[in-house]
Amino acid sequence: MMKNYILLPVTGIAIGAILGACNPKQPEVPTNDSAILHAWSWSFDTIAANMKTIADAGFDFVQTSPANTCFVGEDGGMALFSEEGDSVKGKWYYYYQPIDWKIGNHLLGTRDQFKAMCDSATKYGVKVIVDVLPNHTAVDHTAVTAALDSAAGGHDKLFHANGFNNITEWNDRYECTTGMMGGLPDVNTENSGFQHYYLQYVNDLIACGARGFRYDTAKHIGLPDDPRDSLSQRNNFWDIATGRESVQGLSLALPADSLFIYGEVLQDKNVREADYAAYMSLTASNYGHALRNALQEGSYYADSLADWQHPAPAEKLVTWVESHDTYANEHESADLEDAQVREGYVFLAARRFGTPLFFSRPMGSTRQNYWGNNRIGARGNDEFFNPEVVAVNRFRHEMHGQPEQINVSDNGAVIAVERGIKGVALINISTDTQTLSLPSSLKKGRYTDAVHHSDFEIAEGKISGTLAPLSSYIIYQQ
Repeated sequence: MMKNYILLPVTGIAIGAILGACNPKQPEVPTNDSAILHAWSWSFDTIAANMKTIADAGFDFVQTSPANTCFVGEDGGMALFSEEGDSVKGKWYYYYQPIDWKIGNHLLGTRDQFKAMCDSATKYGVKVIVDVLPNHTAVDHTAVTAALDSAAGGHDKLFHANGFNNITEWNDRYECTTGMMGGLPDVNTENSGFQHYYLQYVNDLIACGARGFRYDTAKHIGLPDDPRDSLSQRNNFWDIATGRESVQGLSLALPADSLFIYGEVLQDKNVREADYAAYMSLTASNYGHALRNALQEGSYYADSLADWQHPAPAEKLVTWVESHDTYANEHESADLEDAQVREGYVFLAARRFGTPLFFSRPMGSTRQNYWGNNRIGARGNDEFFNPEVVAVNRFRHEMHGQPEQINVSDNGAVIAVERGIKGVALINISTDTQTLSLPSSLKKGRYTDAVHHSDFEIAEGKISGTLAPLSSYIIYQQ
């Protein structure tokens, strides 16, 4: 007779107690264990009010939208997006248009509110990542503050000499790192006065409690041996930003290895990802695109998911199904159903490497209405604490030090991410019910998963069972 193994519900706190002490001990291998919630466009107060839920959902980090002083557009309107003639005005991207590098803006909150949010994160064991963007200012560069101009030695010295010329050849490193992108004038990030001023902002974020940074448009800031702008003496911004060098007697307030720092280095030709990876973790943008293709087709084989499609080490990648750019800019990912995004996230979070990021879509959003309730500052929808998301985040932590084996059904609909002999995540990315029969290294027996209370049987080196459409199941070996 098969022995029955039943997991505690995902709301239980003693999952570790049911893991197998009787299994042969496997040597630990390097793994990534953390997960990020991108609380896109949530205010600092909203993030703080939801910190317990974020922690209970198993997220190690919460990523904020930019905290810097920004351009006040559309009379300070608070809509995520508005068209001409709309009664409610606003654009989410104004916080990506800095006019100063101080904490606080009209969209997300004040420095005091940021500090209170960080205090709440500390209370619940969550770390705060801040989206930072030293690469450019607001489109209306005349709106930058006198203090910022003065720090750089004058308004003309704040920008690259090439900083008002549009990038026309994105794969040309000189244009890419010194030119104007989307009408945003390019800051002379090698100006020592600017570096000192910007680093004061970063250190103030750290003093308030931030413990990580996402560098927006990172590939548009030059590496040391990239072509120099005529106003730049050295391409040394990344050495300053990551604490390898000081500027005017000021250094990064904490060692870089105690912070989670990653860069938005979107992949293309001549991007030099491996060189950026020497400074920070990087976004796995090509892999995200491939995963979206697989989700849209409901088949693992619809694109190349067998490797990370990145020259940087897998442990230095930040992975996602979608980002705020793929959702809110070109709406490249916005047509994916919430359930498709969720199953893609389960796949990423169950894996050995990559730090998965879960993008919080707006409350009330649908595939016909991407903006949902259309309010900056409001909490996103409930998906970040969906039971499947909670279960895989906990699975991720429990699988520390376990190797990975991916098995896929012949039709590509079912993915099994097996972690050593300790557990397996089963994911149906299709819209049809699937009958499972895949290889497994787990001990034979009958298992009931914690999310849907569905039974799976392991016998003769295979796992079998039935998976509902667009659903995932988490199983631990005892």
